[in-house]
Amino acid sequence: MMTTTDTTAPPRGRRRGTYAKTEATRQAILDAALEVFAQSGYRAGSLRDIAARVGMSEAGLLHHFRNKSALLEAVLEERDERARVQVPIESDDGAAVIRGLVDLAAHNASSPGVVELYTTLSAEATASDHPAHGYFVRRYEYTRGNVERSFGQLRDEGRLRHGMTPRRAAITAIALMDGLQVQWLLDRDALDMAVELRALFASFVDIDWPDAPRESGDAGDRTAS
Repeated sequence: MMTTTDTTAPPRGRRRGTYAKTEATRQAILDAALEVFAQSGYRAGSLRDIAARVGMSEAGLLHHFRNKSALLEAVLEERDERARVQVPIESDDGAAVIRGLVDLAAHNASSPGVVELYTTLSAEATASDHPAHGYFVRRYEYTRGNVERSFGQLRDEGRLRHGMTPRRAAITAIALMDGLQVQWLLDRDALDMAVELRALFASFVDIDWPDAPRESGDAGDRTAS
């Protein structure tokens, strides 16, 4: 029997190494893009600036993401992946999802640039020709559906207060989160997003909380930092 050697296929180790390097480069591009878009906005943030931050050419960047719109969508999906660490959005434990939304609000306060990017893009994307329009339509549908399901689980457990429906609770929760972000971006000393969100949830759902954060007071009651 003749033994042949296939010299066209790279060794397995090399293939895995190449893949790992590609993934590392892709992640570095996403991190840089998130920084640039958060600092300059999507329209003003340039691919050239993003590429420079990771030490490559614009052509090299386009090898990984076909255009700026594709990069933006990947950045938004990356943000969602990070958010899922805070919110077990598809969990069958409705209370855990609601607590996770409060945790996410607290976490977002540490990333004002990202919050500003998301808030600006979500408003701009109401235009049907915006590159992120489809993403935000899908995201709101996905989030609304899962949060509604969580409130539905709590209703079935007798923990949703009388007069509130799961769908109305989900719509209200998402609207409040988005509205709080705008108010907080305008004046970060005016409110604590997590405290306000938790207070709203406490008004229409009966769940246990792991701790008791301070209540928001009047501006005059806060100690200046």
